[in-house]
Amino acid sequence: MDTVVEDLRYPVGKYTPPTEIGAGQRAEWIGQIEEMPERMRAAVDGLSDPQLDTPYRPGGWTVRQVVHHVPDSHMNAFIRMKLALTEDVPQIKTYEEAEWAKLADAMQTPIETSLTLLTALHERWVLLLRALTDEQWSRAFRHPEWGEIRLDQTLGLYAWHSRHHVAHITGLRQREGF
Repeated sequence: MDTVVEDLRYPVGKYTPPTEIGAGQRAEWIGQIEEMPERMRAAVDGLSDPQLDTPYRPGGWTVRQVVHHVPDSHMNAFIRMKLALTEDVPQIKTYEEAEWAKLADAMQTPIETSLTLLTALHERWVLLLRALTDEQWSRAFRHPEWGEIRLDQTLGLYAWHSRHHVAHITGLRQREGF
């Protein structure tokens, strides 16, 4: 893959989970998840419809698709975490995120709908995350492709995911002068 496209695809780098995850790291990640809705809102503030329908990179999703993708993804993460908290290592279902991004709701819905959804979702999610005990952070679910994943590892992935997609939009804005 072209280095420039790779850099545009992973503007904050690829996610690499740390080997040790303590309370301080979890608190930092929860803070990033808490801030995500406002950061996303700021990233898209003032964009016109043509700008929202601009891909963030060659062959990539449009800004609009990215904005709608994040709550789709984070709803799945929220549900997976709740399943892990209430069941013994449940097998979760994957979803075809690229196909979801092609559906009418991701292509045509005003972004305010997903920004509002993201705010409400993250409010509940952060409340849940802050209430978890050390023992609960080690609970896990089983991903069909990746195997068993602990909740603290999931937290780190979605804190990264939050930064990753905001950077897609802010990077495009900077490059295009939006």
